[in-house]
Amino acid sequence: MSTLTTAAYLVSSVLFILSLRGLSHPSTARRGNFLGILGMTIAIVTTLSNPGVLSYKEIGIAFLIGGLIGTSIAVKIQMTALPQLVAAFHSLVGLAAVFVAASAYYNPSAFNIGAVGSIPMGSLIEMSIGTAIGAVTFTGSIIAFGKLQGFVSGNPLVFKGQHFINLLLGLGIIALIVKFCIDQNQELFWLIVFASFVIGVLLIVPIGGADMPVIVSMLNSYSGWAAAGIGFTLSNNLLIITGALVGSSGAILSYIMCKGMNRSFLNVLLGGFGGEQAASAGGVKDDRQAKQGNAADAAFMMKNSKTIIIVPGYGMAVAQAQHALREMGDLLKAAGAEVRYAIHPVAGRMPGHMNVLLAEANVPYDEVLELDEINRDFSETDVAFVIGANDVTNPAAKTDKTSAIYGMPILDVENAGQVFFVKRGMASGYAGVQNELFFRDNTLMLFGDAKKVCEDIIKGLEN
Repeated sequence: MSTLTTAAYLVSSVLFILSLRGLSHPSTARRGNFLGILGMTIAIVTTLSNPGVLSYKEIGIAFLIGGLIGTSIAVKIQMTALPQLVAAFHSLVGLAAVFVAASAYYNPSAFNIGAVGSIPMGSLIEMSIGTAIGAVTFTGSIIAFGKLQGFVSGNPLVFKGQHFINLLLGLGIIALIVKFCIDQNQELFWLIVFASFVIGVLLIVPIGGADMPVIVSMLNSYSGWAAAGIGFTLSNNLLIITGALVGSSGAILSYIMCKGMNRSFLNVLLGGFGGEQAASAGGVKDDRQAKQGNAADAAFMMKNSKTIIIVPGYGMAVAQAQHALREMGDLLKAAGAEVRYAIHPVAGRMPGHMNVLLAEANVPYDEVLELDEINRDFSETDVAFVIGANDVTNPAAKTDKTSAIYGMPILDVENAGQVFFVKRGMASGYAGVQNELFFRDNTLMLFGDAKKVCEDIIKGLEN
């Protein structure tokens, strides 16, 4: 690798690091995104300038096809579908790692790692580990995509001896990697791929809907480590650095989210966390009656309130109600109320889902607070306005040890003077657990489309 190429890759790496730093806060996210694009542009141009490139025609065709597909998706994708899109992209990264490893195995001379049958041991170890992680990422991400999109049931699939089977498969993959590195046999290579595909499925199917945001984050980490592993095989420093950045940042985010949900980080790595509880929690009929209010009630009470906390959730995203919600908040502030937004770490279907939607609606950043910043304030708040959030406000997480969400820190919405809960109906949340907040004495349900409810409240505030 020439000095100029090394320098260009180093610049790209620095830009990627600065991009991650920028993406850590909404106010700098645009700059972070731009720096990431710039870094990737430099990396692509540098790679295409390599004398080892044999044909720009095939590369150009691949760019054209991929660019058209990516542009089409970017134009059409809804904000509510971003989590499953992220999962789908993770699967492609994992599959790419498998394909690159297979190419390196069958034509090692093209990658300067020896000849067929005499690949160095170090390259074989890197290749096989990258292949295994990539294959796990591929099938695991496909199952996550299916659960989020509704193609696969969001309920956890658990069966007796599940963890033991996963353990046997994991040990089997390690044994296959050791044998492959010794024999360099192609049947062993594809057995590694197949076994990794299987364990990728088995690790994700027992995950319940409430825990899917953590899984999306963890699969992001897996895709990074897969890329880093293949980077070692190809002796590509940029791929190693980029993969390590993605892998480590995804793992750190998963750890933070596990703390926010009171889950074990080790169980996330092994798969099946929360599965047994979630499997036993659903299907219980609830005949209790909740008190129902209307938009006029909410408008009158909020107009006469001094402190209001808004709790957005996935229902807001589905209804695309963020702009109407911001307008409602602006009217309340004009009437003299203090309006703030409370964000749970796993509100929505992916980390930062609600923050992105509120930023899109130009909600001021200083009004948007995380759980640990605002939770204690609910007890001194006149009105809590919950719009589409469910599991993250459920008091059962603190009281019901049989619940799938037991132990998960929640927003203490029930402590507010009055709670307005916007929801289409009485159905349980994604975790399949009925929300005890519905039946509290200080809760009024506002049934209907979240955007329409907000628009009706706006009319009431303007009168």
